[in-house]
Amino acid sequence: MSRVTTAYKGDMLFESQLGNHTLTIDGPEVWGGKDRGPMPPQLFMASIGSCVGVLVTHFCNEHHLNATDLQVHVDYDVADHPTRFHNIKVKISLPHAVCDDACTRKALEQVAKHCPVHETIMTLEKVNFELDTA
Repeated sequence: MSRVTTAYKGDMLFESQLGNHTLTIDGPEVWGGKDRGPMPPQLFMASIGSCVGVLVTHFCNEHHLNATDLQVHVDYDVADHPTRFHNIKVKISLPHAVCDDACTRKALEQVAKHCPVHETIMTLEKVNFELDTA
């Protein structure tokens, strides 16, 4: 099983260890964060955008489509009670790729929808929580 470990560093600052990489995450300013890193919801949306970007770029490379300047925009709203994201919209911009036929466009859309982050969101049944205290 893979693991990401997040540690509280004080003053609403956190560090997540992901393999050989460390990410700095900050809490919201209203809770004492100081904009020293992205907030967790931003990372969640970045994971969708980057996952889609990697898969679409790989498809483009394999099918000789120009992925230069590819951008993935993820727009979303936040709802309350329960707090959650909704109206998530993923827009892929491939300004230099020539996609003349509907088959290529459909294939690109299918590739994007099969990113593991999206697949997880669509099929996730539950997340197990465990509390370990002194």
